[in-house]
Amino acid sequence: MLPELQNTLIQLLSEAVHTLLPEHNPTIKLERPKQAEHGDVATNVAMQLAKPAGRNPRELAQDIVDTLMSNPLAKETLASAEVAGPGFINLRCTPAVHQEVINVIQEQGAHFAKAPANGTSLMVEFVSANPTGPLHVGHARQAALGDCICRLFSAAGYQVHREFYYNDAGNQINNLAISVQARAKGIDPDHPNYPSDGYRGDYIVDIANDFIAKKTVHADGKDVTATGDLDNLTDIRRFAVAYLRHEQDLDLKAFNLVFDQYYLESSLYTDGKVAEAVDILTKNGYTYEQDGALWLRTTDLGTGDDKDRVMRKSDGSYTYFVPDVAYHLSKWNRGYHHAIDIQGSDHHGTIARVRAGLQGLHLDIPKDFPAYVLHKMVRVMRGGEEVKISKRAGSYVTMRDLIEWVGQDAVRFFLIQRKADTEFTFDIDLALSKGEENPVYYIQYAHARICKILRDSEELAQQVHQADISLLIAPTEMTLLKRLAELPNMIQLAAKELSPHLIAFWLLDLAADFHSWYNAERIMIDDQALKLARLALADSTRQVIANALDLLGVSAPEKM
Repeated sequence: MLPELQNTLIQLLSEAVHTLLPEHNPTIKLERPKQAEHGDVATNVAMQLAKPAGRNPRELAQDIVDTLMSNPLAKETLASAEVAGPGFINLRCTPAVHQEVINVIQEQGAHFAKAPANGTSLMVEFVSANPTGPLHVGHARQAALGDCICRLFSAAGYQVHREFYYNDAGNQINNLAISVQARAKGIDPDHPNYPSDGYRGDYIVDIANDFIAKKTVHADGKDVTATGDLDNLTDIRRFAVAYLRHEQDLDLKAFNLVFDQYYLESSLYTDGKVAEAVDILTKNGYTYEQDGALWLRTTDLGTGDDKDRVMRKSDGSYTYFVPDVAYHLSKWNRGYHHAIDIQGSDHHGTIARVRAGLQGLHLDIPKDFPAYVLHKMVRVMRGGEEVKISKRAGSYVTMRDLIEWVGQDAVRFFLIQRKADTEFTFDIDLALSKGEENPVYYIQYAHARICKILRDSEELAQQVHQADISLLIAPTEMTLLKRLAELPNMIQLAAKELSPHLIAFWLLDLAADFHSWYNAERIMIDDQALKLARLALADSTRQVIANALDLLGVSAPEKM
């Protein structure tokens, strides 16, 4: 139901409780009954109050119902209120209350279900791939999850900042450089002199050829030109990283994904932020020297780590979680006191270490900062067989492969329709199918079908704002009206639980409710008043489907 209606019901119940038990001020929660015939919402407030009030819960529930329904304002909203079971109160709203959602949708249009700005800034960091190769299907799942979570929080009233953290430092970048160098010198991956940890995809050959040809690539707002010097590993590294950052930008563009900022891991070292974080932890007494290494007392910092961790190895290099601590300190210092990191499940072990490091800084950073969404990898199936390789990448399917095979809409929807922490199989054949078994097609078809209905009655459809919506009383109409009203609360719930798949499931339910209504109640009828009312309902459904699809970054086609 609409938040305004929910607040009204809570207020009416609170007034009834206060009349009966003025000394009590319970938190009243509403929930949907498991069975629709029990009403629109239920509350257990009588059971909650029975013991402290010394009352029988069913008798108290009946007194609350009697008091509630004696309120003239309640009679305008509620058709009935009944006691059920051990003391539940089931409420059923009047048809007019449910019909009101059409007026709200028509008034708010594309803004329907969006909350006003709440003044809270939120940073969401996602994808954050090493610039060592094309983005793979795991990155695609992360991109879909991250972008949807950003869209959900924006709709929930937050000011959202999207950030991509480039891991452009460390051994993987060195492996990239020596791989390009080897291919540029004509050394094949099967040759014994090829680097053992080298990258083997065809894209390495492309980088090597462009480096030899002294080409220029554009990345991060600047041009990088290759020198062609095969003995200058620094030049090769610089060009290779720029080349792959440019390639990843193309991947993200194909996914219609834009970031507010790209943050370089290397800048944490050049700007002294890593050294600063280590110095603070040392001054605060959370580090110690042992076996030539610097350790962090993570076990003393209350984040659940089972043993202390090495920060600086005996060779002077830092372990991978140390720049992460410095990076999250940067987030905090930039004013992002609410942050979400979306990463692969293989990063699970770093959570306690990063949070421990942040606690050791003594900056009043909450223990659960940042929040994490960890996703599992994706298997790609085609023709009943797993697809494991890509011509460009060599050993894995890329994000661009998926988009080229099935299109951006299907990639986005399929990759967020399951909880992030569950394994997922991406079925190419299903994503290409045109039938009810394909969820994104099923939803988009509902939208396109409504658009055709409105085109076929274009002159009358322009008058939907004048429709007599009180005529919408059929059971399937009531079901559809109630479903439309759920979107504002669904957005808040999906954002709170970091679960964009809830919107995907809800959209499937909405599409099913629409198709059921369309099949049960004819729209093109002689009764012009009823026809106009049903066109208004269809148009409202179209708008809500479009709004919800936009939360997932999926288009709402007018024709299919």
